[in-house]
Amino acid sequence: MLNLWRNPSDEVGKLFLRLAVGGLMLFHGIGKIAHGIGFIEHALQAIGLPGFIGYGVYVAEVIAPMLILLGYQTRAASLVVAFDMLVAVALFHRQDIFLIRESGALGIEIEAFFFIAALALFFMGTGKYRVTISDES
Repeated sequence: MLNLWRNPSDEVGKLFLRLAVGGLMLFHGIGKIAHGIGFIEHALQAIGLPGFIGYGVYVAEVIAPMLILLGYQTRAASLVVAFDMLVAVALFHRQDIFLIRESGALGIEIEAFFFIAALALFFMGTGKYRVTISDES
């Protein structure tokens, strides 16, 4: 028989997925804060786009992951992360899309993980375990 009620473990699964996507992506953002985004600016300029667009990586790899971790605006933040992965592949990993490394790993394995997991969060939503903002004084 089809069970129309959510399994409580579904909510825990959403939390773990948020922790994985938000937590691991945040490390990428911290790296950008520590080492700068000059390489992104140069890559954008090389294809005729203004380098300042690269500062969007801070939104995608710092702010959006924090929102995902908190469970606030998870769907929108997840789309930002997914878009960031598309841009990362387009700018830096085009040649790796069909690459299978000697280890057997896909050339864009990490980017594919973040893209697919972010889309899963977009479709599933935040879940029950999240930080809530109350407007009570």
